[in-house]
Amino acid sequence: MLPARRHPLLPDAGLLIGRLALGAILIAHGWQKLHDTGHAAVAAQFDGLGIPMPGASAYFGTWVELAGGAALVAGVLLPVAGVLIAVDMAGAFWFVHKDHGLFSEKGGYEYVLMLGAAALLFALAGGGRFSLDAVLWRRLTRRSETGAADRRPVHV
Repeated sequence: MLPARRHPLLPDAGLLIGRLALGAILIAHGWQKLHDTGHAAVAAQFDGLGIPMPGASAYFGTWVELAGGAALVAGVLLPVAGVLIAVDMAGAFWFVHKDHGLFSEKGGYEYVLMLGAAALLFALAGGGRFSLDAVLWRRLTRRSETGAADRRPVHV
């Protein structure tokens, strides 16, 4: 029997661990762009790489990584955060890594591919029961079910 079938919390624990790891990596990269490198230097790097609208792209990359990473850690707005992170990683793939092969040691795309795929996993599958999204949806569902029960016609 698969371990996930033995205990129902295991998949949720796995999603939590994955969210925390991916979120921490993205927060670190976003913080590096914002605090260590600075917007002007990131925009200049992006311009040198041929990334369109380097100033706007630098803001996008910085804030998607920071806010998206925080959203992953908290498990909130995962469909939005996951898609935005995947778009960010698709840009990194297209403009920086695609011509260097798979392996990151040669400047390849394996790292951004994995980050983007993991972000899409959370966008599509959700963050599990240990996420704010799950807590908020449970509350909304209970409220709507309670409201629906109150509006049912009473047949005598």
